[in-house]
Amino acid sequence: MSISDPTTETPAEITSEASEDFSQLLKEFEQSHARPATGGSSQIQATVVAVTSEAVLLDIGYKTEGILPLAALKGATINPGDKMLVSVKGRNEEGYYDVLLQKIEQPKDWTAFEKAFADQSIILGTVTAIIKGGLSVDVGVRAFMPGSRSGARDASDLEKLVGQEIRCRILKLDVADEDIVVDRRAVLEQEQQATRAQRYEEIKEGDTVSATVRSLTDYGAFVDIGGIDALLHISDMAWSRIAKPSDAVSVGQQVDVRVLKIDTEKRRISVGIKQLLPQPWDTAAERYKVGDHVHGTITRVADFGAFIELEPGVEGMVHLSEMSWAKKVRKASDMLKPGELVEAVVLGIQVPERRLSLGIKQTLGDPWVEAANKYAVGAVIEGPIISFTKFGAFVQIAEGVEGMIHVSEISADKRIEHPQDVLRTGQTVKAQVIDLDREKRQFRLSMKRLIPTSLDEYLTEHKVGDTVTARIMEIKDGTARVELGEGIHATCKLPGTDTT
Repeated sequence: MSISDPTTETPAEITSEASEDFSQLLKEFEQSHARPATGGSSQIQATVVAVTSEAVLLDIGYKTEGILPLAALKGATINPGDKMLVSVKGRNEEGYYDVLLQKIEQPKDWTAFEKAFADQSIILGTVTAIIKGGLSVDVGVRAFMPGSRSGARDASDLEKLVGQEIRCRILKLDVADEDIVVDRRAVLEQEQQATRAQRYEEIKEGDTVSATVRSLTDYGAFVDIGGIDALLHISDMAWSRIAKPSDAVSVGQQVDVRVLKIDTEKRRISVGIKQLLPQPWDTAAERYKVGDHVHGTITRVADFGAFIELEPGVEGMVHLSEMSWAKKVRKASDMLKPGELVEAVVLGIQVPERRLSLGIKQTLGDPWVEAANKYAVGAVIEGPIISFTKFGAFVQIAEGVEGMIHVSEISADKRIEHPQDVLRTGQTVKAQVIDLDREKRQFRLSMKRLIPTSLDEYLTEHKVGDTVTARIMEIKDGTARVELGEGIHATCKLPGTDTT
């Protein structure tokens, strides 16, 4: 018998010419012999794990091994690592899967080949050599397998097939020319589809499974969990924030993952690594108390504040109002930058909501408390005018501490309608503390009480015991009310008045 174009060459690439010659044939075959991908006998290529005195344990791609009675092998020698084709019957009382050994009948003549072609049965063959466009396969007669239907990814994979026994289907049969074309890739794909379908039935949400990282993307990684792909999103890799997936996993790495969600219709599975790790927030209340000083790294800034990572998975937020005593912060980015290490004080913690309120200005001490201790009622302060309202002006007493002068406390000589009429921003003034409210953190100040009055000047010029001249304004009950000077009044007892 002969095979079309049997010329033997050195190991070669799968040529475009061979692909073109085969493309039309493949298209016609797939149209006339197409089968559902999940149909067939659900054959699984199993790997021998162990051999006991009674049975063979097999890795069938499930969480639990398959078991095959040793008697089914009819004396054949089998060792761990060997491959065999099986189908799953069901689960036994011990939790193992009972499997059946799939027997492959090898065609003995052309009539048998025709039947295998019509039934699309699987047959065995041995790869004997690499030839132009593909491989030479011994299936009892010489057959040709195009490189594109070998299941090999490149020329090196083709070389590895030489000498191996393979399972394949007859893709083309020409009895007159004694030509046979076989297809291994379709068999592999059907077995993979059957394995995946069974795996989807086997796996459950909440399961912990072993996975192999296949590829990385900007948003995560695709992992293989026993023959099916699953998405490991970047947000499910760790409790801490990760800049890129390669910071957490690498291609080829073996990891344990938790199955988070299964969409059977779309054949999508989501898995996570962090779900197998302790949740830091569960014990956060034991480690962080209100008033504690903590250290962390700025992870991001927003219009309203900045987020600080205290440990992997635990972030706190510092509001704009808690960043500085001295100035009003309008943007968090004016004060803090991502990656910066800072100290903060815990202001509040809500474990159920996973919220931690932090303050940075509290690490610097409270200037208001210091000012309240330094400036009691009656004390004189000096500072610049920093702002105005309709009813007064604000004076900076110390950095981050302000006091208010009401418009009525600016001048004793005249009525002032608007504080800007006599004061300006930046002007340094002296004022007296007339009230202090520690709870509301307010200082009330007065400028007019520091301006000397006529009485102040009179008392400065006279002392106790001096003889002065006065004008009697009124006499009543032996007591005279007198005027010592303009606007300065006093009372005195008249001589000879009985005081009894």
